[in-house]
Amino acid sequence: MVDFGAAVSAAHFGSAVEAAQHVGELFGVFAFASSGALLAVRRDFDIFGIVVLACATALGGGIIRDLLIGRTPPAAFVDLSYLWTAVLAAAVIFFWHPSRRLTRGPLEVADAFGLGLFCVTGTVIAYSRGLGAPSAALLGLVTAIGGGVIRDLLGGQTPNVLRPDQIYAVPALVGAVATATLLHFGVYQAWTGALAALGAIAFRLLALRFGWHAPQARRYPRIKPPTDPTLPRRS
Repeated sequence: MVDFGAAVSAAHFGSAVEAAQHVGELFGVFAFASSGALLAVRRDFDIFGIVVLACATALGGGIIRDLLIGRTPPAAFVDLSYLWTAVLAAAVIFFWHPSRRLTRGPLEVADAFGLGLFCVTGTVIAYSRGLGAPSAALLGLVTAIGGGVIRDLLGGQTPNVLRPDQIYAVPALVGAVATATLLHFGVYQAWTGALAALGAIAFRLLALRFGWHAPQARRYPRIKPPTDPTLPRRS
């Protein structure tokens, strides 16, 4: 005998999780778009440049993820709420923003929030398309760092993910792995996903605050070749 009450409860639970997922994506879009718009202000872009950089930052990672998993057309072109959220963030930054020399702090905070939210939502979307936990975590990482890479390249600076003085991809990877683990064992819920996102955000902000960086290859001092005392010195 079919338990219709249990089926309805499961459907409501699934719709609640999907709604929380969509809200998390929109918050991530707004945060990343704000970081792109702040960099555009810092580079003295006009209003068109601000909107372009905001949208590219907010939507780039998700578009890359969707193309890789065969989700075409990408969600950014189907659900225009993502685009309008990015445009709204660009408009807010255009009319209200700190002075150019003070944009770095807000930019890094907005970027950290986008990074943490997207590493979770990107992993969930990839897992829902049938990918295993490891592959879903990698695509969550791509979702989180893709927009930031596009922003930095269009803004004319070295991407944070490649800078030796930054820990950028590691917090996103930690959040994505935590989310994939929760999904694999069937214990993912809206609040556990929020905790994974907050953990990634806190990791990134602490790395910025205390100057953490990943290990680098050992650099050996340059050895000057010996000079011949019999040779005349250059004047």
